[in-house]
Amino acid sequence: MKKIVQVKIYKGENYYIGECIDLPVVTQGKTLDELAENVRDAINLHLEGENLKEWDIFPEFSILLNIELEPSYAKS
Repeated sequence: MKKIVQVKIYKGENYYIGECIDLPVVTQGKTLDELAENVRDAINLHLEGENLKEWDIFPEFSILLNIELEPSYAKS
């Protein structure tokens, strides 16, 4: 069972987008702090009332946010 739910973060035109790797959850936020809160809320809402064993997730799971950055040489 997974102890960590992974989320990939990338920058859109106006918002940061968080997309779960382990769950069908996507959310956004204007700042990284706002996105982190929205990711937590979205995952909790998605799993509310669900049997975590069916999702292969421990009840006391952690959320790992990974941010995708463009290399500095790509911004010419």
